[in-house]
Amino acid sequence: MRLSLLFSCCLLIFTACQNDANQTNTQTEQAPAAAKKYDVPKFERDSALAYVAKQVSFGPRVPNSDAHKACKDWLVGKLESFGAEVIEQDFVAEAYTGTKLNSTNIIAQFNPSAPKRILLSAHWDSRHIADSPLSTERQNEPILGADDGGSGVGVLLEVARQLGQNPTDMGVDIVLFDAEDHGESKSEYESQADAQKSTFTWGLGSQYWAQNLHVSGYRPRYGILLDMVGSRNAYFPKEQYSRQFAPQVVDKVWKLAAKMGYGNYFADAEGGGITDDHFFVATYARIPMIDIINLPPNSNNRGFGSHWHTQNDDMDIIDKRTLRAVGQVVLAVLYKEASGTF
Repeated sequence: MRLSLLFSCCLLIFTACQNDANQTNTQTEQAPAAAKKYDVPKFERDSALAYVAKQVSFGPRVPNSDAHKACKDWLVGKLESFGAEVIEQDFVAEAYTGTKLNSTNIIAQFNPSAPKRILLSAHWDSRHIADSPLSTERQNEPILGADDGGSGVGVLLEVARQLGQNPTDMGVDIVLFDAEDHGESKSEYESQADAQKSTFTWGLGSQYWAQNLHVSGYRPRYGILLDMVGSRNAYFPKEQYSRQFAPQVVDKVWKLAAKMGYGNYFADAEGGGITDDHFFVATYARIPMIDIINLPPNSNNRGFGSHWHTQNDDMDIIDKRTLRAVGQVVLAVLYKEASGTF
């Protein structure tokens, strides 16, 4: 993902998605008064940490690599063991370099027939080069992506485990996007057209999924994307596109996080717009979606943490307290939504 240079696209996307966001609010307000009440389970941070470490143990999860295939098989098996119905959505994406990427979006469905649904997602691939402006070593080699990719997936695996052990009547779809991080990264572009073209070299898996939904007419109430949610002292402001796609969802999630004592992570502050998977889901599928993403203030690494797109993105920067903060808030959203109290 990268900081978006396409501010003009914001208004277009906002207009396209506003009806969906309003529909989301209406549906939430019409939740039946007699809905079952569900207790929010405890998010096990050590479990999430182990899931991140397991992904990293395969090595960089770059499409076409052995590590990528091995990690895919493990993710599918793990999600199935939690009781999810899993779909492997295979596709071939073309990278900005012209390379054909054999890719797979992994879709785990809980209560697939339930009409009321929430979408959760993260990307499971890792960056093919260490191209941060701060990078000084092995710049042409792929990175482990413990945080950028691994952390969001680790949190969602623990969420999936809890959904299997503590079922509700609500439907939850966990979509792990592939080929998100294989985009073209430049600090400057010759023209706005070049910048726009570069934007669509990112999020290849979410672009494919949003235009080829796994269920015809798929309409979750909203979606939550997790990206870089594992580093110590992470800072999650209210990302710009999220505030346009689903402003009410942003406000409710951040207020809930503060009430739960995680306001030090979920900052009551505005963040910049990020070309991330939620951008394409909202653009193509018109599903209101928010992004929980680490955007440190005053960052000198294109708006991201100092480890972003460097060889330092390994297990040393992962903090299980951050994983717990994000995971516990996501679980609270799901179980309160299922209870009709979110």
